[in-house]
Amino acid sequence: MDQTPYYLIDREKLLRNMAVMDRVREESGAKTLLALKCFATWCVFDTMSRHMDGTTSSSLNEVRLGREKFGGETHAYSVAYADHEIDEVVSHADKIIFNSIGQLERFSEHSKGIVRGLRLNPGVSSSDFDLADPSRPFSRLGEWDASKVEAVIDKITGFMVHNNCENEDFSHFDRLLSEVEARFGHLFEKVEWVSLGGGIHFTGKDYPLGDFCARLKAFSERYGVQVYLEPGEAAITGTTTLEVTVLDTLFNGKNLAIVDSSTEAHMLDLLIYRQSAKMEPNEGPHEYMICGKSCLAGDIFGEFRFPNELKPGDRLSIQDAAGYTMVKKNWFNGVAMPAIAIREKDGSITSVRTFDYEDYAASLS
Repeated sequence: MDQTPYYLIDREKLLRNMAVMDRVREESGAKTLLALKCFATWCVFDTMSRHMDGTTSSSLNEVRLGREKFGGETHAYSVAYADHEIDEVVSHADKIIFNSIGQLERFSEHSKGIVRGLRLNPGVSSSDFDLADPSRPFSRLGEWDASKVEAVIDKITGFMVHNNCENEDFSHFDRLLSEVEARFGHLFEKVEWVSLGGGIHFTGKDYPLGDFCARLKAFSERYGVQVYLEPGEAAITGTTTLEVTVLDTLFNGKNLAIVDSSTEAHMLDLLIYRQSAKMEPNEGPHEYMICGKSCLAGDIFGEFRFPNELKPGDRLSIQDAAGYTMVKKNWFNGVAMPAIAIREKDGSITSVRTFDYEDYAASLS
């Protein structure tokens, strides 16, 4: 493709992550569900669905997409369901996981035809960001009181616990799971399945997969439950780049290069969590701050090193651009929305979706 910006998904790299999914499923007995809140680009679901067991969602739109585009098991979860959507949610789902006892009881009659579960909040997590910490003070995410949960356990057959966030450390995962067991283990003994959520980066380099699988299997056997994992980033990490072009360069105490993309519009989490993008190989004598083209003063991808001076027309590849990007992209400033493309196993690049003015206008009224 000549026209930037576009997200470029590498199918071969995606398959490397899927091979890890296969190993975890085989050695641990756990089932894996793609977390659509992180990645919902269904043009590659044909590849992923052969190596994962289904999807988990956070809204009516996501559960419908999972059913229609991915298949397999379709788990529905939402922080809160509205009266007008609950019946449609149930029509698309195999399992529905309620965030609170109040919602479970309110929609008990609506959901009686499918498997039901409840989210638990153990009060501990791996998050370094208060914004993303499900166990932050006054959290609305899940039930804390085991005695209250025990009183309604006849209405459910399983639980979901999502308290790992960006957790790359197996020992930390192990410790957190032990704390979860200490708080809720007596409840796990009374159900058929437990989802341990997402945020566990078990596809990362040098992650101790053998230990991870053994821990999951031991948990499953101890309580007699089917374990589920809900990988988002773990499924697609390292698979995708955001391809951009330098539009202008200037100097204002630092070398600046403006590209035809925007953090706020195309990689929003960089702004939310005040993080830098990734650029490879990020080495050489010439250092530049790479800037987005929106009018936001802080629209900055980061500072990187290059072997040569940058000039208009140069192409850059921003790394690891799959998770929480395409699902969050927006039309801020009317900046051109990146196309979506796939690098196939033979090296060819296929454009699967482009966006134009009509898409921009149709998003408004």
